[in-house]
Amino acid sequence: MDFEKQRQIMVDSQIRVNDVTSPAIVAAFLDVPRESFLPKSLQSSAYAEFELPVREGRSMWIPRDLAKLLKAMEPAAGNVALVVGAANGYSSAVLGKIVDTVIALEDNADVIEEMSERFADIGLDNVIAVEGNLANGLADQGPFDLIMVGGMVETIAPAWLDQLSEGGRLGVVVATGRGIGQARVYTRAGSTVSHRDVFECCPPVLPGFEKKAAFVF
Repeated sequence: MDFEKQRQIMVDSQIRVNDVTSPAIVAAFLDVPRESFLPKSLQSSAYAEFELPVREGRSMWIPRDLAKLLKAMEPAAGNVALVVGAANGYSSAVLGKIVDTVIALEDNADVIEEMSERFADIGLDNVIAVEGNLANGLADQGPFDLIMVGGMVETIAPAWLDQLSEGGRLGVVVATGRGIGQARVYTRAGSTVSHRDVFECCPPVLPGFEKKAAFVF
């Protein structure tokens, strides 16, 4: 299979047509070999327009949704980014082609080792895989210009907002019901954080961020 051709088709049919035309974002999607982040059994589907499971509770996003969220977050050269729930590292790698430094946060040591190997294999030395609690973020490495959450959540961890730099952006999909979510970008200005809704989508749920059931008499 000609993966390079498949990447070009993906960009033309899934990304540019959805109003993501930033040269930096388009170049990143063209540069990162999506198939390298999948087991051989799934590589033939690497550029299909559906989510691909990579481990329990983690999936690779549809390229369109990832591209649209990145566009809304406005990544720029010089930014330092954190990806929470980085899964197989693909989204971190794409972001790493645009910004200065990316930390890919996951909660499993084996996953961290696999991600580190993938980043090394494709020559990305500015993307680092780190093990830790997803809800806690990485306070000792922050603040961050960008934080991206790699799955749909019902609740926003306070640490993610606390670790934004001045003008920093948190990109996350918040569940709104019936499997649908609202992609939002939270922006810090001084001591306040505001958000804007950017598009509806339904990426895989990131476990551990469900609302607690209310007690009813």
